[in-house]
Amino acid sequence: MACPVQFLCRTIWNVGLVLLYYVFSIGITFYNKWLMKGFHYPLFMTLVHLALTFCLSALTRYVMQCWTGKTRVILTWTDYLHKVAPTALATTLDIGLSNWSFLFITISLYTMTKSSAVLFILFFSLVLKLEEPNPFLILVVLLIASGLFMFTFQSTQFNLEGFLMVLLASFIGGIRWTFTQVLMQKAELGLQNPVDAIYHLQPLMFLGLFPLFLYNEGLSLGTSDKLFLVTELPPLLYSVFLLCIGGILAFGLGFSEFLLVSRTSSLTLSISGIFKEICTLVLAALLMGDKMSILNWLGFAVCLCGIALHVGVKVYYSKNKSPSLRQLNSKSPELELPLLRNNEDSAPENENEEEEEITLH
Repeated sequence: MACPVQFLCRTIWNVGLVLLYYVFSIGITFYNKWLMKGFHYPLFMTLVHLALTFCLSALTRYVMQCWTGKTRVILTWTDYLHKVAPTALATTLDIGLSNWSFLFITISLYTMTKSSAVLFILFFSLVLKLEEPNPFLILVVLLIASGLFMFTFQSTQFNLEGFLMVLLASFIGGIRWTFTQVLMQKAELGLQNPVDAIYHLQPLMFLGLFPLFLYNEGLSLGTSDKLFLVTELPPLLYSVFLLCIGGILAFGLGFSEFLLVSRTSSLTLSISGIFKEICTLVLAALLMGDKMSILNWLGFAVCLCGIALHVGVKVYYSKNKSPSLRQLNSKSPELELPLLRNNEDSAPENENEEEEEITLH
């Protein structure tokens, strides 16, 4: 068992990571919705964000390399295409569909529908044996699914096309974060540092989304006066400036998400995000004028109960060392490695310390 001081430090560190994730996640949600009101090219916006995120991650890696004097990890083409590509494809589809949906739905409906990602993450965690089944999972699934139905039922601002986009994005997001957890917690790949993970993911994400962009937005954007046919320089600079702000927010969000996932788990990311979603819904009602009925709020409360139940079950099994905790058996110590160290220095000191990292979500 870790001493109380170590436990307190680890708790404070994880709470700080959650708060950092909240700031960037809420910020980019409202930014995307606001930008989509006048710039109807969500896929192009996403491509710009991916390119800028890659540049920022490459710059960060260079600074870290100069600071530590140690070379950053570069994957072989075999590992890159076989082990990184599935995560990159799932990530780009999740982000692309989520941004696309802002053309059709409100922030409140987007936020609520996105919370269903917990179900899909749980499903794929069971399939890949990152989680083991227990009898409470059926009740958790029923509560979250019922809450989602109540939230969308007779909603005055419901849009089927946007809703299906977000629901599909949530399904793909379940694959994305489960794969991300496995990817970052494999010590032999050396991607425990979120900057290294982001750097390797962005090129494949860009290539994966680019054909969809060409098909849906290429011709329209090429003949638009927003960018390519702009007649004056100030509007062009303003559009570029706004897109760059989004890219910075996207980099911050990706960094905070990867940092949180690698320190805890993909399921923890979604569970901790429920309080962020409450803040988002309140802000959407106050700032964006989203309309929510009593039934909608009740559905959100039911969904919150389902997620809270899952949190309680996780804590219970953690304290009692139940076998239903996530276990990734491997010959090498590849779980929960410190993020801001180099690969040679990141192995746990002993097996007990590694086991504590696994159980303290």
